[in-house]
Amino acid sequence: MRSIIFMAIVYVASLAGAFAAPPENGDPSLAPWFKGLSAPDGTGCCAIADCRRTMSRVTAEGYEALVDDVWVTVPWDRVLPETDNPTGQAVVCTAPRTKIILCFVLALVA
Repeated sequence: MRSIIFMAIVYVASLAGAFAAPPENGDPSLAPWFKGLSAPDGTGCCAIADCRRTMSRVTAEGYEALVDDVWVTVPWDRVLPETDNPTGQAVVCTAPRTKIILCFVLALVA
């Protein structure tokens, strides 16, 4: 039984890396920045999530990010307000194949 559980954990861990792969047209010079993002709990955002540039907006309740063509409310505890953002756009990191936001970086304001 232990070996089955171990194999399941190894399999899921290998999938996480596949889901977190950068987009084909991604700027390779930004890879270290994306890899350096950490969630408020210290977990690496891109190690467990799909991080990408996105559109965002401010509402009466806070921020929303466009995830797969749907506006999703960003939980306050997922906003990384002190993070420099070299992309010039908002960045959202979601759990693989979901709209659950793990990290959100504000767009660079000019």
